[in-house]
Amino acid sequence: MLELRRLRLLAEFARRGSIAATAAALGYTPSAVSQQLAALEREARVPLLDRTARSAELTDAGRRLAERAEEILALVETTEAELSAQAGAPTGRVVVTAFPTAAVAFAPALAHSLGDHPGLTFVLRQTAPGAGIRQVQNGEVDIALIDDWTGKVPDQSPAALEFFHLRRDPLVLVVPDTHPMSRPDRPVDLQQLREEPWMAAPPGEPSRQAVERLLDTVGGARPVPWEFEGLHTILSLVARGIGIAAVPALALAAGDQGVAVRRIPECTLAREVYAVTRTASVRRPSVAVTLRAIYAAARDVQPTAPES
Repeated sequence: MLELRRLRLLAEFARRGSIAATAAALGYTPSAVSQQLAALEREARVPLLDRTARSAELTDAGRRLAERAEEILALVETTEAELSAQAGAPTGRVVVTAFPTAAVAFAPALAHSLGDHPGLTFVLRQTAPGAGIRQVQNGEVDIALIDDWTGKVPDQSPAALEFFHLRRDPLVLVVPDTHPMSRPDRPVDLQQLREEPWMAAPPGEPSRQAVERLLDTVGGARPVPWEFEGLHTILSLVARGIGIAAVPALALAAGDQGVAVRRIPECTLAREVYAVTRTASVRRPSVAVTLRAIYAAARDVQPTAPES
C-alpha cells in the first residue's frame, strides 16, 4: 500500500526537481528524502526516479504517480474537511504563517476572536518573504498571510490554492516628529527629500524595490538608503531622528511613537494582502473560523492615519 507521507514527498520532488530542494522545502535531510523515495519505489514496484551520481529525475511512472499523488492528497484533505464539518464546532490545531508586519498587526485581534473557541489551538508564525505559499502547498501550514507588490501572485499560483483578499496597503512617508515635513500644513515634496538619509530594507526585498521606484519618480541619481532588516527596526530609527523612510502603512499598526506619517502625493505604490489556503481546507470548521477571524482583523486594524 502506498504511504501518504511518501506520496507527499514525491509530489514535492516533482515541484522542486531535486532531492536537495525537496529536503530544504520540507525540513528533512537529503538522505532521508532519498530513503523515503526509495521505500515508495518498493511499495509501487516500479522505478520512480532515474538516478545518476549527481542528480535524479522522475521516470514516466514517477511523473504519473506524482500527478496522482496531488489528486490523492487533495481528496484525503477534502474528506477530512467534510468529516470535520459534520462535527460542527471548530477543534484541533490551525497553523498560520504570516509576513512580519501582518503578524504584529493582526495578532491581538486574532487572539481575542479565536479565544471564543476553546477546542481550537491556534499557532501563528512569522515567515520569510515568499515562503508562505510553498508552506501552504506542501501542508506545513493551514493558512498563509502573504503580501504581493506585483498584482500577479494569485494568477501565477497553483489551482489547488485559494486566495482571499484582505486589504490594500499603500506606501506612506515616515519622518521624525521633529522633522520640518512632519507638519501637516507643509506639502510633501520628494525632490526636497532626495538628499535626506533614507532607510530601507536590503536590495531584493519587495519594500526596498517599492522605495526605489518611488525615488525614481523624482529623477536623477537616487540617494543610497541605509539598509536594515525589518520594517519595525527602520521605524524605531526614524523615531530617533536618524533618517526617513517610506513603508507600507500596515507596518505602523503597532502605534510607533516619535514619527509623523504623511501621504505621498500621486503615489500609487501599494501591496495587496491575502490569506492563502488549500481549497480542500476551506470547509474545515477550524480553518473557516480562523479565516473569518483574519478577515475581521484585517478590516479592523487601524494603522496611524497619514496626514495629507
